[in-house]
Amino acid sequence: MTVHDLLAARRTEADAVLDQIVSGTQLIVPIANGEPVTLLDALERHADQLQHVTVHQMHALRDRPTMHGTFGDNLSHVAYFLSHITRPCFQAGTIDLVPNHFSEVYEVMRRRATNPLVLASVSPPDRHGNFSLGVSADYTASFIGRAPFFVEVNRQMPRTSGRNQIHISQVSGWVEADYPLVVVPPIEPTESDRRIGQYVADRIRNGSTIQAGIGAIPNAVLSHLSTHRDLGVHTELVSDGLIDLIESGVVNGVKKRNNRLKVIGTFALGTPRLYDFIHDNPTIEMWPSRYVNDPRLVASEPNFASINATLAVDFLGQCASETIGGRYYSSSGGQADFARGAAYSDGGQSFIVMQSTAKNGAVSRIVPQLAAGDVVTTVKNTVDKVVTEFGVADLRAKSIRERTNALIAIAHPKFHDELHRSARHLSYI
Repeated sequence: MTVHDLLAARRTEADAVLDQIVSGTQLIVPIANGEPVTLLDALERHADQLQHVTVHQMHALRDRPTMHGTFGDNLSHVAYFLSHITRPCFQAGTIDLVPNHFSEVYEVMRRRATNPLVLASVSPPDRHGNFSLGVSADYTASFIGRAPFFVEVNRQMPRTSGRNQIHISQVSGWVEADYPLVVVPPIEPTESDRRIGQYVADRIRNGSTIQAGIGAIPNAVLSHLSTHRDLGVHTELVSDGLIDLIESGVVNGVKKRNNRLKVIGTFALGTPRLYDFIHDNPTIEMWPSRYVNDPRLVASEPNFASINATLAVDFLGQCASETIGGRYYSSSGGQADFARGAAYSDGGQSFIVMQSTAKNGAVSRIVPQLAAGDVVTTVKNTVDKVVTEFGVADLRAKSIRERTNALIAIAHPKFHDELHRSARHLSYI
C-alpha cells in the first residue's frame, strides 16, 4: 500500500479508540500538550464501558473528571509529576503519584504498564507519511516500535525534528483535530530573580552547554546570556527564553560534543511564539527523555551548566524541590538527572536557584534542617552551587561547617542571627 492508501485506510473517528481497549488496558499519554484531547474525551464519554483502564501521564495541563475519581476503577489516572491540575487531586487521594527521575520514566512505565497502548497528539503527516510527536517527545518517543499507537492529528501541533517520528504504518488509527495548544507564558522575573540570574550568568563560560528548568529564575538566567558566545543547549524544556538566544546566534552549538549545532530538548512549553518558532525548525530537535536526561550523556558534554530551582535548602546542602512543608507539590522531574550529569562533566557546573525567602519574606528558604516529610530531590553529595539574590554558595567539596557558613551568608540578612543560633545548636559551626 502507498502512504496515501495507508493514511486513508487508518483514518477514523475518536470513538474508534474504544476498539483498541480491553479490560485492564494501560494507556500511555504524553506530557502537557502532547495529550490527545479528543481521544481522552471519547474515553470519558464511554467510561461506563471500560474496566480497570489506567492513564499514565506526567504533568497534565487539562483538568479531567478522571483525575477526580469520577469513574472509579473504570478509568483512573496515575501521575508521574504533579501540576496545578493534578496537585489537588493527589491531596484528595483520587490519583496516584509514582516517584521517578525523568530520565527513567519510560522504564518505570514499562514496569507498571504491561502491553500498553499509547495515545498521543501528533503533527499532521509529512509527504512521507511521518507524524512527529510535536512538542512532547518525552517518554512517549521511546515507545515507538515497542507499543501500539493510536494518534490524534492536531492541525495546530508543530512539526518537529528529532527521534520523535512515527510512520503511518506504525499507528492503529488516527483522527483529526484542530484546537490551540495550552499557553504557559513566562513568569515575569522580580528584581531578586534578575539578580540571581546575573550571578549565574556571570559564572557560565562561553562555549558552555546549558540546561534551564522551569520558572522565573531560570528564565532570568537566560535573559542575562545575550553577550555570551557559542553556547549550546541540551535541556529537557525548550522555552520562550531560548528564542532570542538562538535567533541572535548566541546559541549555535558549535562547541557541543553531542548533537553538535542542534538545540536538543524533550518537550516544549510556552507561548504561541515558541510553538511557531519550533515548527519545521531544523535547529530544534526533540528526543526521548531517556536520552536527553541521561546523566551519563550529560556528563560527556564538557562545560555543562545546569540551572534548576528549589524550594528549600538545609545546612547540609540537601535541596527539597518537590514538597512544601512536607506536602507534595510536584516531583523530581529532571533536576537530579542534570545535577548528577553536570557534576561529572569536565568543567561542569550545577546551579540550584531560589529566592532567599518565601511567604512575602516571612520564611527563610535556607533552613537548618528540612521540614518533617520534605523530600530531598538533589542530595547533599551532588549539590554544587546554591544561588539566592544575596550571592552564591559553592558547596562542592566543602565541609559541613563550610557549607553552613556559606549558606547563611546568602540567606536573607534578617534571618542570619537565628540561623547562626541553630547552626551552633547543631554543632555545625
